[in-house]
Amino acid sequence: MSEFVLADFSQGILTLTLNLPEARNPISKPPVIDALCTAITEADRNLDCRVVILTGAGSAFSTGGDIASMRQGGGLNDPAPTITRRNYRNGIQRLPLLFESIEVPVIAAVNGPAIGAGCDLACMCDIRIAADTAKFAESFVKMGIVPGDGGAWLLPRIVGWSKASEMAFTGDLLDAAQALACGLVSRVVPAAALAGEARALAERIAANPPHAVRMTKRLIRESRLASLSAILEASAAAQALCHTTRDHAEAVNAFLEKRPPVFTGQ
Repeated sequence: MSEFVLADFSQGILTLTLNLPEARNPISKPPVIDALCTAITEADRNLDCRVVILTGAGSAFSTGGDIASMRQGGGLNDPAPTITRRNYRNGIQRLPLLFESIEVPVIAAVNGPAIGAGCDLACMCDIRIAADTAKFAESFVKMGIVPGDGGAWLLPRIVGWSKASEMAFTGDLLDAAQALACGLVSRVVPAAALAGEARALAERIAANPPHAVRMTKRLIRESRLASLSAILEASAAAQALCHTTRDHAEAVNAFLEKRPPVFTGQ
């Protein structure tokens, strides 16, 4: 895929690995953003891709921005505020918009620190599994800036307004156990078991009919903004489509015939 984002596709599961371990996998660099956006877009277009796993090379998931380039004139920060605004819109802000639009499920396998934009990147994913060595921080205030990548929208919807405000106002670090307690992650596993646990979860998702999985994800995403009546209407439309699929017929027949189903994505 790219020297910045490694890709491995096997049995319907795409594993993407942020690959700047010596810099702890910053995601604010344009080549990293481009590579990640390309990989995610292609995965969403490919119905043979049932699940994406996102992780980091080395000891960190992602420490977010490249602090060495944060001086004015470096990275996204231009001497002209209007250019900085454009840099954010055309750069890192592409990620949350893309993650919100796709239908392929994405699992964040958080192998180490997920700091600042790295924490927000994990929040863009549908499911977060953490190694016991993982740490999380919404640390933008420590650098005198705000979450420029959508963290102020993402985090409260995951951990609630009070906890999100505490994390964002203090910039404090959460260990894996604290992240589990506030619902930031759905489980914590030993570091050595993280890749296997993420893969096992991905396989359980991939075993289901892909159209039903993708439409279920869309309904869950839309439910954060829509009214109950709107979601019920969207659910009825999605259900009408699902009832016409061969996979639905196969699921019913397999149940009645007491055999394992074989789903083909049709």
